[in-house]
Amino acid sequence: MIETPILIAGGGPVGLTLSLELAHQGIRSIVAERNPTTTRHPKMDLTNGRSMELYRRIGIADKLRKVGVPESSPFDIVWVDSLASHELCRFPYPSSARSQEIRKTQNDGTLTLEAPMRVSQIVFEPALKDAADASALAQTWFGWNVESFEQDAKGVTTLLHNRDLGETREVRSQYLVGCDGGNSMVRRHLGIELHGTSNAAQAFMVHFRSDARDLLQRFGVAWHIQTGSGALIAQNDKDIWTLQAFLPPGVKGEELDPHAVLKSWIGEDFDYEILQANPWWAHFLLADSYRQGRIFIAGDACHQWMPTGGYGMNCGVADAANLGWKLAAAVQGWGGEPLLDSYEQERRPVAEMSLKTSQRHLGVRLEIAQAYASAGELSGEGDEAAARRTELGRRILELGNAENEGWGAEHGYRYASAVTREEAGEPPAFDALSYTPSTWPGSRLPHVFLSDGTAVYDRLGPWFSLLVLRGADTSEFESAAKDLGVPVRIVHIADDTASRIYGSALVLVRPDQHVAWRGEVLRENCASILAYAAGRATEVIPAAA
Repeated sequence: MIETPILIAGGGPVGLTLSLELAHQGIRSIVAERNPTTTRHPKMDLTNGRSMELYRRIGIADKLRKVGVPESSPFDIVWVDSLASHELCRFPYPSSARSQEIRKTQNDGTLTLEAPMRVSQIVFEPALKDAADASALAQTWFGWNVESFEQDAKGVTTLLHNRDLGETREVRSQYLVGCDGGNSMVRRHLGIELHGTSNAAQAFMVHFRSDARDLLQRFGVAWHIQTGSGALIAQNDKDIWTLQAFLPPGVKGEELDPHAVLKSWIGEDFDYEILQANPWWAHFLLADSYRQGRIFIAGDACHQWMPTGGYGMNCGVADAANLGWKLAAAVQGWGGEPLLDSYEQERRPVAEMSLKTSQRHLGVRLEIAQAYASAGELSGEGDEAAARRTELGRRILELGNAENEGWGAEHGYRYASAVTREEAGEPPAFDALSYTPSTWPGSRLPHVFLSDGTAVYDRLGPWFSLLVLRGADTSEFESAAKDLGVPVRIVHIADDTASRIYGSALVLVRPDQHVAWRGEVLRENCASILAYAAGRATEVIPAAA
C-alpha cells in the first residue's frame, strides 16, 4: 500500500493548484487524474488578479505568465454586427504589462498585487503540471482513475486503476480531496447533491487554428469579439481561436456541423483547421456540502455556472488556497477540526455569490441579444443602417460590461466562520461589482506597496503573519504561538500608506492572505486570538469581555 498525507482526485487546474499549495506548506500529496494527459479543451481563458496573487504567493506566477498571451496584448471587448462588417462599440482594458504599471502609481489598496492574465487552459494546465512535477513533495499520476474509497477514523483508503496499464494501486491517505470536475465521482459516491438550475443555456464551441488575422483581427488585437449570438475568443493573439456560439432553445447542438457554425458566425469564408468542436450546456449548480469526514470536494465538483465573469476556475483556485493551508495545519497537528469545517463555511457562500453574479451577467447578455434581435438590418452602408448600429452600440455601452469589472466578486468577498473573530458593529457592505479596501476580519488583506517599493504581501510568512503598524510589544503573542505550536511571523511596518489603508495597529493575516483578527493593542489573551485562528478555541480560556 502506498501512503501519502493527501490524495487529490483530479489533475485539472484546481487539483494541481492544491498540490502546489500543499507543497508550499511542506506537505506531500499525490494527484490522481483519470485522463492520460492534461485537457485538450480550451475551457477558461482568464486567470484573474486574485488568482495570480495566490500563484505569486507560492512562487509560480512568473512561470505561468510565460505561457499566457503576450503581456502587451490588451483585454479589449469588442461588439460588432458581424466579424466581416462593422464595430458597434468597445470596452477597452489595459494589457497585463500596462496594468502592472498602473499598480505602481494607484497604490490605494483597491487593486490586486498581480494583474490578470489571458491564458488558455490548454496551455495553463501543462504549466501547472510542470510546476508540480518539479516539486519534491507533489506526485502526478495521470491515467489513474479513482475506483472506490473508504474512510475510517484515521484516514482514507482509495483504490485506483490504470486502464492502459491494467494495473491497480491502493493508497492510504489522511485526507482525500475530490477535484474531479462537474461529474465528480468523489461527490457522487459521498451522496452529496447539487442543487440549482441545469441546462440554463446551450452553446456550441469551435476551437480552431487560423492565420487569417486580416479577418479575425480586423478590429485590432482584442480579447473577445462579440455579437448577440456568441463570442470569438483570441487564445494566443496569433493563430488559435475559440468560437462560443450561443444556441437558441430547441436547437440540438449534436446535429450541427461545426464548419457551418463557424462560417456562419464569422460571416465569410477563410482558411482554418478545427481542433475541437462540441455543444455544451451551462449550469448554475451548487453542492449541498463540501465535506464528509476526511473527504472534501473543491472546484467544479462543488460549483458550476456560466463562464460569464470568469469565476469558474478562479473560484476553484481560491478553494485550493483556502483548503490547502488548513489541511496542512491538520497534518502538522496544530490545526483543529473547526479549521477544517471552516473551509465549507467560508467557500460555499462565496460560490453562491459567484453563481448569482454570473446569473446577473448572463441576464445582461440576454438583454444585449434582444437588443440585436430588435435592432433591424445592421450590415448596410446607408445612413439608416449606420444609425441603427450607433443606437445598438449606445445600448450595449449603457448595459455595461460588469462581467469583466466585478472586482467585489473577484477579490472583495469576506469570510465568516468559526475561525474568524467577530467584531462589534456592522461590517462594510459587500458589492459584487465594486471593491472598497477593508481589514474587517475575514476580508482579503488589501494589497499595498510600501515606500521602499516592496509589497506587503511579499513580507508575509508562509503561515500566519502579525502585522505591527504602530509599534507594539509582541513577546506575549510570540510566546503564545510557541506554546500552541502555531507558526507566526511578526512583520513590523512603518509606512503611512499602509497604516492609513489598514486602519488598525495590529492585523493578523492568515496563510491565504485573509484577515483573521485585528486590534489596536494586544490586551486580550493572545493565546485566545491564535486558538480561534487555528480552530482550537476550546483549548484556551477566552479573553475577558
